[in-house]
Amino acid sequence: MSGWMTDTDNLSRRRFLQATGGAASAVALAGCTGDGSQSETEATTSSGGSGETTTSSGDGGDDVTEVGDNYLKLINSTMTTLDPVEATGTASGTVIQQVFDGLMNYPNGEVEPETLLAADYEVADDFQTYTFTLKEGVEYHNGDEVTANDFVYAWERLAASEHTSRAYFILDSIGVEHDTDDEGNYVAESLALNAVDDYTLEISLSAPFHATLPMLAYTSFAAIPEGLVDDLDAYDGDISHDEFATSNPVGAGPFEFDTWSSDTECIVTRYDNYHGETAQVDGIHWNIMSDPEAQYTYGTVNQNADMVTGEQLPTAQYDPDKVSVEETDDLGRQLGTYGETTSGATMDYEGVSTMSVRYVGFNTDAVDKPVRQAFAYALNQDEVINDVFKGRGETAYHFTPPGIYPEGAEAYRQHAEENYPYGYNEQLLDDARSVMEEAGYGDDNRASFTITVYEGSSTWNDLAVLMRDKLTSAYVDMEVESAPFSTLLERGRNGDLDAYSLGWVMDWPAPDNFLQLLNPPQTDTDLEAPISYANWSGTDAATQAEEAWATIQDNAAPTDEAQQARNEAYIQMEEANWEDVVLLPTHHDLSERFTYQWVDRPVFGTGTTSRQMYNTVSLSERE
Repeated sequence: MSGWMTDTDNLSRRRFLQATGGAASAVALAGCTGDGSQSETEATTSSGGSGETTTSSGDGGDDVTEVGDNYLKLINSTMTTLDPVEATGTASGTVIQQVFDGLMNYPNGEVEPETLLAADYEVADDFQTYTFTLKEGVEYHNGDEVTANDFVYAWERLAASEHTSRAYFILDSIGVEHDTDDEGNYVAESLALNAVDDYTLEISLSAPFHATLPMLAYTSFAAIPEGLVDDLDAYDGDISHDEFATSNPVGAGPFEFDTWSSDTECIVTRYDNYHGETAQVDGIHWNIMSDPEAQYTYGTVNQNADMVTGEQLPTAQYDPDKVSVEETDDLGRQLGTYGETTSGATMDYEGVSTMSVRYVGFNTDAVDKPVRQAFAYALNQDEVINDVFKGRGETAYHFTPPGIYPEGAEAYRQHAEENYPYGYNEQLLDDARSVMEEAGYGDDNRASFTITVYEGSSTWNDLAVLMRDKLTSAYVDMEVESAPFSTLLERGRNGDLDAYSLGWVMDWPAPDNFLQLLNPPQTDTDLEAPISYANWSGTDAATQAEEAWATIQDNAAPTDEAQQARNEAYIQMEEANWEDVVLLPTHHDLSERFTYQWVDRPVFGTGTTSRQMYNTVSLSERE
């Protein structure tokens, strides 16, 4: 995730859920380690925690702190901030998840939200008023008590701080009532939030929204002490934003901040007065390194990390024959072992299909529909998964992941197998040639375009080269180029891409979070911040998608009737995308974790490891 779009259109939620945060989530999914296009934070250190530390030379940088044996040792990539309303990157978010708590939480990264700082809540009959009762006696790391006024303040920062990257979460997605000026900009301190008393918070929405509770589980909505930061005019602020974001983040989570040195390390320590289950480890030490080869050497070859994510064991070094799945639980998570590794170890294995999609996007102004269809006919998603990504994922035929597809994963597969027009788990090169010939293409009139993949992703480059070679026989000359991720995004926004590789990770677990990318008016690259770069308009399918999106927005309530209307519209949008081949899904990610057997930890859920809190992890003696 990374903040690579800005809020420029203050459209109502019924018209469009703006995609600043969701689009930014693509950075993490698309292979950019760290926070994408955001600038790196200056190196800082502090000692806010209680654990004893000493400094020595290490693999993560010039000076890496030596921590005690009861510290969980992990790898992270480049972080940019520890401010919950500013962070949009997986690297920063992984640490923020340990330090800050909100009203709700995704337990162990599962996507059914549970109460956290909230003791209870009530929802009005019209689904527009939510009343939360807070736990009493909860302390921040600075000793202050968590109160309802803290949420009013924290969410005002989310809406109005110059540092927020997620204003649309509260203003448009959830749609908390608020005022706007003549230009449609948010009017400060107008959020319909009411601290009824110290432990009661009332929230009023402009319209019902079915994903309100799941969205409140995001750390963007975390509590921080009232008036702490100096970035709102209505509050004096006790500390500067730079201090809060880099060296003194004060939250109410199970771990408190200790040290962060950019590109070197980050340390948090156990908070003994935590309101929930006190951490079993003394703290967590992340060695920061963004090069996948360095991560692999550090964590898997040299066994310096207790747990390694799939990104930290690159596909080039990954051997699918070493995976032994011994159990698939009732949530579809694959559990078993991986090994032996090059260091002779056998690691516990978790493989979880996550709420994500990877895809090839087309600028419809630059690539004709028959060419896009030829690409789809030539693409064999099953081949992509097995030959390019070594089985690390599942085939994608819808933009919506199977776990949140209407009526579930089985309905996803059935609809795709029965209706996908370009070959289900097969390539159809004869059909690719036929659709091109019908459009007037041939040996003497060949089509040409360029696909841009992001640097650092050998797998996407391999996929592009594979498709280039296939399309040659279908009268298509496709050039493959790579670009830094921030450059790819900038060129996409400017309409300067023919085709491109990208991905999307959920902001909330519902199809509309994904399908908003296929709302045709917001794919126009003449906009300052298009949600995708397709320039999709002027066709029957585009009209179908736009009408379906309006239906989704007009049926946003958490009722069975509204859900049914949304479900039908979701499928209409998927089929419209099939017709015009705008954003062509390739696969849904399999999020993996490899854990040494001296670590006892809960299995993570479809929200991925970045949304898992580590207070229930325990360590035995390392081998």
